Amino acid sequence: MTPEEKLKSLDIELQEMPKPLGSYLPFVRTGNLLYLSGMLPLRDGKLIKEGRVGENVTPDDAVQLARAAAINALAVLRYAVGSLNNVKRCVKITGFISSAQDFTGQPKVLNGASDLIFDIFDEAGRHARAAVGVNVLPMNSPIEIEFIFEVE
Repeated sequence: MTPEEKLKSLDIELQEMPKPLGSYLPFVRTGNLLYLSGMLPLRDGKLIKEGRVGENVTPDDAVQLARAAAINALAVLRYAVGSLNNVKRCVKITGFISSAQDFTGQPKVLNGASDLIFDIFDEAGRHARAAVGVNVLPMNSPIEIEFIFEVE
């Protein structure tokens, strides 16, 4: 199955590309690399949930929020290259997780995004990664994720 077919088989419908929340571009292409700005878990322009993981956001909820941020990234990706079928591979994901002082499960939270990317792109979805715990993120978001893709 192609990435676009896999998206349909998972019943994922991409919304419009999320609008930037500041003075930046949603993506920049240089050569065959596409850099996506930080993606938040937005739905219809609003955060799905606010707060810190391990404080007022459960780790299980955070995994779903990371998946939602990845779905937003797919919308930007499709807009940038016309079709997910034009993606050669996911190169790297960097996830920032707003974390309670004693929360150390950032890698598991970021699996919500990583697993979805693998499900869509198979082996081309395997990527390098960093999962970073932070004190606070824009709009009090629990998650922000950056992506780098190689495209045709």
